[in-house]
Amino acid sequence: MRRHPQISGRVVPGLLALLLASAVALLASARPAAAHGTLAGSTPAANATVRGPLASVQLFFTEKAAANAYFTITAPGGTRVDNGWSYGEPKPLDQPVREYFLVNGQFEPREYTTGFPAVVAVAHLPAKGQYSVSYLSIASDGDTVRGTMTFRYDGPVTAAPQGWSPPSTQPDPALLAATEQHQTSGQVSAVPTTAADPSTPTAAVAAPTESSSDSDSGIPAWTGWAMAVVVAVGVAGLVGWRRRPARTGRPTGRGRTSAATSRRRGAGARPTSRTAGGRTGTTRRGGGVGATTLDSEPRAGVDVAAGTPESRLGNTRLALIVGGLVVALLAGFGLARVGAADESPATGAARAAAGGPPASGQEVSAADGHQHAPGTGPHTHPGDGGTGQTLATGTTVSANGYTLQPLERSQPPGVRTDYRFRIVGTDRQAATRFAVVHDKPLHLIVVGRDLTGYQHLHPTMAPDGTWSVPLTLARPGGYRVYADFSVTAANGTQQPLVLGVDHTVPGAHSPAALPPAQARATAGPYAVSMTGTPTVGVTAPIHFQINRADTATPAQLERYLGAYGHLVVVREGDLGYVHVHPEPELVDGTVKFWLTAPSSGRYRAFFDFQVAGKVHTGEFTINLP
Repeated sequence: MRRHPQISGRVVPGLLALLLASAVALLASARPAAAHGTLAGSTPAANATVRGPLASVQLFFTEKAAANAYFTITAPGGTRVDNGWSYGEPKPLDQPVREYFLVNGQFEPREYTTGFPAVVAVAHLPAKGQYSVSYLSIASDGDTVRGTMTFRYDGPVTAAPQGWSPPSTQPDPALLAATEQHQTSGQVSAVPTTAADPSTPTAAVAAPTESSSDSDSGIPAWTGWAMAVVVAVGVAGLVGWRRRPARTGRPTGRGRTSAATSRRRGAGARPTSRTAGGRTGTTRRGGGVGATTLDSEPRAGVDVAAGTPESRLGNTRLALIVGGLVVALLAGFGLARVGAADESPATGAARAAAGGPPASGQEVSAADGHQHAPGTGPHTHPGDGGTGQTLATGTTVSANGYTLQPLERSQPPGVRTDYRFRIVGTDRQAATRFAVVHDKPLHLIVVGRDLTGYQHLHPTMAPDGTWSVPLTLARPGGYRVYADFSVTAANGTQQPLVLGVDHTVPGAHSPAALPPAQARATAGPYAVSMTGTPTVGVTAPIHFQINRADTATPAQLERYLGAYGHLVVVREGDLGYVHVHPEPELVDGTVKFWLTAPSSGRYRAFFDFQVAGKVHTGEFTINLP
C-alpha cells in the first residue's frame, strides 16, 4: 500500500519552536501605558476649609494641561465664578505621586515629583459653602483627563468685579472631539507614596469607594502569571526528564532493542542508526529535540525518511508538551488581564488606601449612563454596549450578551396593563440573579418619545426570570422603556447595564412640544429650583432646592431608594439615557449631583424626591449648544 508523504523528524521540532517563539513574542508585545497627566493635588486642598479670600485655585497635574483645557469653579448657589486660567510655574511636590499602569497584566508604579499647575482665577466669592472645581484636558498620550474637586469657603463674602458676568462658555470643540476618542479617562487614581497630611496642598485625589452594587471578586492580576510559571516549570522538568539518557545495557521501555534485532547485528556489532539526513553514529532514544532515533538499525518495512514509529511518537509528545506550554502562557496572560480588568473600584480604592495600586479607570468617567457623586464614590458601570465609549445609554436592546425581551410591545391607551419582560443571556435563558442597587434589583424607566409621560417603576421577578409591573399609559404614541440593572454572573461578578426597547400605544398621536429651558419647576405642592451649568463632556455640579410653593419654606426631604434624590436625563432624538445619583448628604441645603452631559442638544431632566412618604418629580429642559 502506498504511503503518504510524511514530514521529516527535524521539521516538526522546528515548527514547534517557531510556535513557542511566536507565543513569547506575542506576550512580550504588550506595551506599557504612557503618562496620563493625573491631578496630583491642589491649593486649596481637596475638601479643605478656606477662611480667608483667595484669588485663584491651583490644580497640580503630573504633566502640563493642554493649551485648550477647560476649567470651571462653581459657587454654592450654582453660579460659575471662574475667570480664566493660566499656567503656573512647575514646583516640586511635597510628596512624590505614584501612578499605576497595567503592563502585561500587572500593575507597575511610576512616581512623579514635579507638579505642573493650572491657575484658575476666582472672580469673587459670593457665598459661604462648598465650591466645586471641574477640569477637562487631554494628556500627552491622547487620553482624557477629567475630574472634580471641592473645598469649603467660610470667609467673608466678596463682590463681583464691576462689569463682570458669570461665564457661560463651553469646552473647545477640538477638545471635545479629542475626548470622544477616549471617553473614559483610562487612568488610575494618583496616590502619594506616603500618607498625606490633609493640610498639605498636594494631597492626592482620594480614590473613590464603590457602592454596594458592584463586585469585589476580581481575580488578582498575578494569579494567571503564577499559574503559567508553575505549568512552565513543570513542563520544563518533564522535558528534561524525558531527555535523560538511558543506562548502558538496560532496556528503556518501548525503545528497547528486540532480540531479533540483536541477532541480526551479530555479537559485538556496533549499534548504529540512520536519521533522515543519512548520518550514522551511536544514538539514544529521548524526548528532546533532535533525539528521536532508536538504539537499533531501521527495521524492515519502515520508511527511513519518515522516521521510526517511536520517533513519530516522540514528535507527538513533543508537540503536546510545547502546545501545552504555549496554552499555559496564553491562559496565564489572559487570566492576568481578566483579573486586572474585573477588579472592582471598591477593591482598587481599598488597595490605594493601603498604599497598593488602585483599580484602573477610577477618575471621573461616565461610561454607561450611570453617574455618581464624588461623595458616594463617583463611578460608572462599565460595559454597556460592549464599548464603554458613550456617556448616554439605553439606545440598544442588547449589550454585553444580554437582551431585553418584552413579552408585549403595545397596550391600549389609559388601560392598566401588566408590562412583562425578561433579561435573556447568550444561552437564551432568562437571567435570574440580579444585584440590589439603590434598594431594588431592577429599575424600569418609561418615557414618551416626545419626552413626556415619565415613570420610574420597580417590577417584581417570578422564579422563571419573568419581570412584571402594572403600567398605565394615558396618551397614544411611542414610548421608550429602559431596564436599569446589574446582573450577577455565576462567578459572582456583576455586570451593570441599561437596555432600552420601544413600546407603542396605538391611536392618534400629537407629539408635545418640549417646554423651554427654565430654572424652576412645580412638583405637586413643591417648587423645585435647579442651579448649575450643565456642560458637554465636563463633570459639572447641578443643585436642586426644594421649597413648599405656598410658604417658600424648605421641604423636609426623605431618602428615596437610599438617596435624597435621583436624576434621569434623556436626550431628545435618540433618547440616550443618563442616570445620576447625588451626594450622600445634602450640600448647603440642596441635593447635589455631578452631571457629565454627553453631547450638545436638548435634554429633559427628571428629578425624583420624596417628602412625607410620597415621591414627586420635577421636570426641566436643558439646552446645550
